[in-house]
Amino acid sequence: MHEHSSNILFNSLSITSFIFVMMLLIEYVNVITKGNWQNKISKSKYGQYLLGVFLGVIPGCLGSYTIVSLYAHRVVGFGALVATMIATSGDEAFIMLSLFPQKAILLFAIIGIVGFFSGIVTDYFTKKFNINFQLHEHKFEVHEDEACPCFSIKEIKLHLQNISFPRALLIGLLLILGGIQLHNVIENWDWDWINITLLTSNLFALFVVITVPNHFLEKHLWEHVLKKHLLKIFLWTFGTLLAIHFVTSFLDINQWIETNLWVVLIIAVLVGILPESGPHLIFVTLFASGTIPFSILIANSIVQDGHGTIPLLALSKKSFIYLKIINLAIGFAVGAFSLLLF
Repeated sequence: MHEHSSNILFNSLSITSFIFVMMLLIEYVNVITKGNWQNKISKSKYGQYLLGVFLGVIPGCLGSYTIVSLYAHRVVGFGALVATMIATSGDEAFIMLSLFPQKAILLFAIIGIVGFFSGIVTDYFTKKFNINFQLHEHKFEVHEDEACPCFSIKEIKLHLQNISFPRALLIGLLLILGGIQLHNVIENWDWDWINITLLTSNLFALFVVITVPNHFLEKHLWEHVLKKHLLKIFLWTFGTLLAIHFVTSFLDINQWIETNLWVVLIIAVLVGILPESGPHLIFVTLFASGTIPFSILIANSIVQDGHGTIPLLALSKKSFIYLKIINLAIGFAVGAFSLLLF
């Protein structure tokens, strides 16, 4: 029992650390490029769908938050919003990349394509039946535009000479994480592309933490990534792995799922309605263990969008409800078709 608990704790910490590094890097790239790409968004509908799919496929909540902000300011339409939310997998995308990277990339490609065509169909029918989703321009901001003078040697020296607690803690965490990764690679002599990517991304994350200004580090990396997301991701990961361990220890869940795949599919799409990252991790871990087929994971991933729709719920309950109905229908249809086909 103690050995199983230690393995679950180690796996939870490994997954959470990978998520932390990836979220930190995406936050960094998102902020330093935001002012440029937003001003160059294509005015064509197809450009909006492509943008929506691109933002949706980006792991985490940043892409979905961004599209909600653009939708609120009428930069993109409802079809682009649908495309984004179908293509997004929330924070679970990080976990899928860490557990089964090749299958995860395939899943992102599938839900991205489904999202693109769903956006086209949605706009066609909303126009045909004259369904209006327009919002009044709203002063809702996910991230404020800001400059990031990240490469000033003088500023970097000042950062290290007068180091703040958040910066010191983040540097310490990344050094420990990098040391553990390097030790495991050297001990097992396992220089595959996954471990090389982990080490490279960790080094770049360390570079980000050392070079960014205090405002950027404290607001975006410390307040957003570490304080708002990391503990919750770890608890959901650990809790889910622990729960599945107990369930599989006392119940023959594999046999039940094999004989009740349609029930599991319905549960998967209904759970996807929840505008929250965490519950969907159950289906990720079940697929990783070989308990459920790929089709059910696809269905759940189509319907769920992490907590990306929480800002939309605050802006327009009508848009939120219609969005979830569309995602639910498409998720179930794709999942059912895949089950029948394979």
